[in-house]
Amino acid sequence: MSEQARATVAVTGVTGALGSRIAARLAERGVPQLLVGRDTDRVPELPGAERRGPAAYADASAMRTALAGASTLVLVSGRPLGRRLEEHATAVEAGVAVGVRRVLYVSLIGAGPTATYRNARDHWLTERFLVESGVRHTVFRAGIYASTPAALADEELVVSGPGGDGRAAFVTHDDIADVITAVALDDGPRSEHDGATLEVTGTEALTLEEMVSRIATATGRPYRYVPESVEEAFARRWRQDISGVQIESWISWYQAISKGEVSAVTDVVPRITGSPATPVERAGWWPAPGSAGR
Repeated sequence: MSEQARATVAVTGVTGALGSRIAARLAERGVPQLLVGRDTDRVPELPGAERRGPAAYADASAMRTALAGASTLVLVSGRPLGRRLEEHATAVEAGVAVGVRRVLYVSLIGAGPTATYRNARDHWLTERFLVESGVRHTVFRAGIYASTPAALADEELVVSGPGGDGRAAFVTHDDIADVITAVALDDGPRSEHDGATLEVTGTEALTLEEMVSRIATATGRPYRYVPESVEEAFARRWRQDISGVQIESWISWYQAISKGEVSAVTDVVPRITGSPATPVERAGWWPAPGSAGR
């Protein structure tokens, strides 16, 4: 295999907020890339990058074709509740079959078998799969995205949920992308980050009321947080004809914050990138209200 082929990085999720940032940073540094997506029309065009797909994680044949030629796979999590393990395992096994030797997996802070947040339990399963598979890997447990409360707001810019006075270590997409890029560039036969779990957070843990207030300041729009009980949160979502599993995921996100399960603040961003973490109010990108999956 050529030197270039050994240095090629495959990046998934490139049509999303995180994957697109990782791909752009690697392109700026001249890293050969395979940009993998389910909808190739939406995959960005970047210098030194080849667009691959359509390829869904669950499609082993398509993933083998899409990942052929890569030595490192940046695996940005898929969305399906309860099916992440199967989809991620299929993607990783497909990559290994065609020469991928290292996986950089984007997980979630607080991941664990008994985590309150439903998605965090799903992510823990993928983490365990990577350990048991024996593939060289690094896990990035991302803090709660600073943009998430803005996406959860309704048309009146109200964020409602059972978050109580708990705190979360919110983090920007750019900081996560910078950390992953730095580790991806360390592409020798060994890295100090092999087998590591890196918890990527911002500079402080904030309550939802504090975070939403900072979004209001940053955007100049009157976002506000209104606490709810679990019963109120369930009833409101049920009336909106949301599925039970979606309601569980949404409510459990707030409960994890309420219980302090996602409040740890780490030095991973400055330690890995050499630059301080970005204050959340300077995230620079705020999604439209109501754009988050609920």
